[in-house]
Amino acid sequence: MFSIRQHIFTWPTGIITSLLYCWVFFDAKFYAGMSLQCYYVIISGYGWWNWRHGGRNGSDSKKLQVSFTNTKLWTGLFFLNVFLTLLIYYILGKYTDSPLPFGDALTTSLSIIATWMLARKKIEHWLIWIFIDLVCIMLYLYRGLYPTAFLFMIYTIMAGIGFYEWRKETEKMPC
Repeated sequence: MFSIRQHIFTWPTGIITSLLYCWVFFDAKFYAGMSLQCYYVIISGYGWWNWRHGGRNGSDSKKLQVSFTNTKLWTGLFFLNVFLTLLIYYILGKYTDSPLPFGDALTTSLSIIATWMLARKKIEHWLIWIFIDLVCIMLYLYRGLYPTAFLFMIYTIMAGIGFYEWRKETEKMPC
């Protein structure tokens, strides 16, 4: 909810919920998901600082604006996603008893990228979250994590609203 409104509380609440979900995912043997929650704690610190201190020069006077992802960055993020997905899939398949290593790896890799994009206020992160959330719903239903699947249904709706709200902001921006 805070991220839809671009409120700074996005980040401290993210730290708290991520710490709680570390335990939930460990218990469900979603090890990549658990590791992802640890990443969220770290990236939340980065996002908090970035949203508070603004654009590239880090000055308080320059507010970080919602922006679109350019082709060069998309290309880099695509290859990063392929690399991370394959790496995480290999690790989960070889060293853990993860019941769905590819789904876990894919959603983890995309989540790493989408959260970084959120920290940089890239609007397309909402679309990535919609995809991630839909895949996660299926994974969580399969593992019997019904309350978490329901939560991710809500997250999917919120991601759609977030995209809509951020898109309205980009329409107000000068070209």
